[in-house]
Amino acid sequence: MPTVSVYDMTGKQTGTMELSDAIFGIQPNQTVLHSAVVNYLANQRQGTQSTLTRSEVRGGGKKPWRQKGTGHARQGSTRAPQWTHGGIALGPKPRDYRYSLNKKVRRLAMKSALSAKVAADEMKVLDGLTLEEIKTKTMATAFKALETGKKVLLVLPENNETVVKSVRNIEGAKVALVNTLNTYDILNSDTFIVVKDAVAQIEEVYK
Repeated sequence: MPTVSVYDMTGKQTGTMELSDAIFGIQPNQTVLHSAVVNYLANQRQGTQSTLTRSEVRGGGKKPWRQKGTGHARQGSTRAPQWTHGGIALGPKPRDYRYSLNKKVRRLAMKSALSAKVAADEMKVLDGLTLEEIKTKTMATAFKALETGKKVLLVLPENNETVVKSVRNIEGAKVALVNTLNTYDILNSDTFIVVKDAVAQIEEVYK
């Protein structure tokens, strides 16, 4: 059964915590992790790119020269794709890149990501997180005391506006709730910090 250290906001270790073997102790499935990350990135795409075809480019209504007798190749419009300032042939048009993964695949990807963080010793548990006021400096000091990497993902058990607003100005730091957690954010973080109460919620959701 995997074990992680528990810290307070000053960076002092206050104990250890045993984690569920079925969620934090499995062998990470690299193929499923790759599928989940590609899926997440595809779903983030806006898909608003658009090029003009020959029918959408302004001008070119008149035939540039008569069909026969000029020595030129026949042309019907100066906006055909082979012309400078012509339309784009087979260019990208607005489309939806979204697609879904099977539920079992998503769950396995999440468990694999969590297990990978524990195995790499990049997961830390906070015994509690309380802020009396919105203060970026307080959270920045806490992250420094916890010796975090450049990218930090902080998981809260419930929405806390004070914490969210205190973290959002710190470069590379991101706050998530248990129900908004995703595989990409976990793998993309250098340090994965979970508040103690949120650990129990994660184990309840993915058991």
